[in-house]
Amino acid sequence: MKHVILAAVAALSLPAAALAQDVSIKISDEFARSSNPKSGAAFMTIQNDGQQECTLIAASSPAAPKVELHTTRENADGMMEMLPIEGGITIAAGGSHALARGGDHIMLMNIPTPLQQGDEVPMALDFGECGVVELVVPLDNERTGTVAGEMKMDHGAMDHSAH
Repeated sequence: MKHVILAAVAALSLPAAALAQDVSIKISDEFARSSNPKSGAAFMTIQNDGQQECTLIAASSPAAPKVELHTTRENADGMMEMLPIEGGITIAAGGSHALARGGDHIMLMNIPTPLQQGDEVPMALDFGECGVVELVVPLDNERTGTVAGEMKMDHGAMDHSAH
């Protein structure tokens, strides 16, 4: 019984991100923004302190029935557009990867109840063999967290409120 209590105390003293199956994955500087009443995006830094590369293959949230990994790229017309990421986001052993505005991010779509400033968005990040990280992401529409500065976004055929 003493070991169970010690384990519970130790678990409570760890940050939520460290509760992954592979504690080598750490999440920091996480925040979300709402794009419109039906969509939003989450941003963070993913650190892999492990000895093997880990790939973020999927994300989920009870706040949004559709969650996808997206990236932002410049199209042939010089406009920035968001595209789904195929194959996930690989974080090298000992490396890190920023999910930031103007770059890779987690898109929350078909949100049934609009997200408001100060809300907390529960999420699960699936790193396949490296485990699942569960965390709560604060919604902060005042943060920028941009990779390449403020950009014009062309959402093109991407309809983040449907499907």
